[in-house]
Amino acid sequence: MIEISNLSKSYSTSQGTFEALQGISLHIKEGEIFGIIGPSGAGKSTLVKCINLLERADTGTIIIAGQLLSNLSESALRAQRRRIGMVFQGFNLLARRTVYGNVALPLEISGVPAGEIRSRVMRLLELVGLTHLADRYPNQISGGQKQRVGIARALANDPDVLLSDEATSALDPETTQSILSLLRDINRQTGITVVLITHQMEVVRQICHQVAVLEAGKIVEQGATLEVFSNPQHAITRSMVSAVTASDLTEETMAALKGRIVKMQYLQPSEPIVLWRLQLSGGDAGSLISILSRTHGLEVVLIQARVEDIQGVAVGTLFVLVQAAASSIAAAFEDIHSHHATIEEILHEPAIA
Repeated sequence: MIEISNLSKSYSTSQGTFEALQGISLHIKEGEIFGIIGPSGAGKSTLVKCINLLERADTGTIIIAGQLLSNLSESALRAQRRRIGMVFQGFNLLARRTVYGNVALPLEISGVPAGEIRSRVMRLLELVGLTHLADRYPNQISGGQKQRVGIARALANDPDVLLSDEATSALDPETTQSILSLLRDINRQTGITVVLITHQMEVVRQICHQVAVLEAGKIVEQGATLEVFSNPQHAITRSMVSAVTASDLTEETMAALKGRIVKMQYLQPSEPIVLWRLQLSGGDAGSLISILSRTHGLEVVLIQARVEDIQGVAVGTLFVLVQAAASSIAAAFEDIHSHHATIEEILHEPAIA
């Protein structure tokens, strides 16, 4: 559906050349929800502007539904843009038009007959749950309702692609959930391809099939959402995933652990102590604890645990502290790998002779 190859974009500034995008390559399949995530300044907004050709890239190509966009004439480009719906963070509604009028605007510009406009607008308002607000003005509705109007307007010309640029970042958590549910339902009902630009890993976790992570204008990691969450490779990805899944321990927790370890060493100085990070991908956390305690007879102290549903699969992180004979620790370490989990040793305190 969308093929982006070696895309680069730079700007001239008073400090010199700023490289906003550097060699971006992405393959987005038809009908999937694809997340593009990264911190502020990573290049996300520049990328989305290049996809709909509001910005022209310096190098590289963008192909949508088999159409090479860089070769289009201005008239053909305008027609192609109508195949790409856009949802904005700031809603961008016209204050002097009603909800109905805002959704109708793209159709009017496209020259759709008046009779057809009404039926299409009412169908779209029903899709986003706003038929009862058709005659209201933007200042008479909530932020979440404004975003629903923006989504309906973006769908007015029956686009092949829906671009969402930080569409939920200005909304409260409850409203964000309703908008994400709406986008997921629209994707399922219409099969439209959704490209979701965000800095919120929680948004990616909930609805994206695939995700690409941007940092400083480069893609540093990409893959299925489940894979990226369960086994993040890059430091920026690990940091973002940790914010959602608590996959790291805070400095305060580590400091408290060291005090606890000293007490454990005093009571049982002849056995080593290890701190493990268990990464769960499928299965359940209880079975992992059972393997350690019942199968291998280890005394397990659960320090921290958080498990989330990622695309219908349990993904999460458990931190456990174990003190036992070295042979028992080694056997348990090997066993964990065969139970939908990976295990990493974070800390090892040897036995005291």
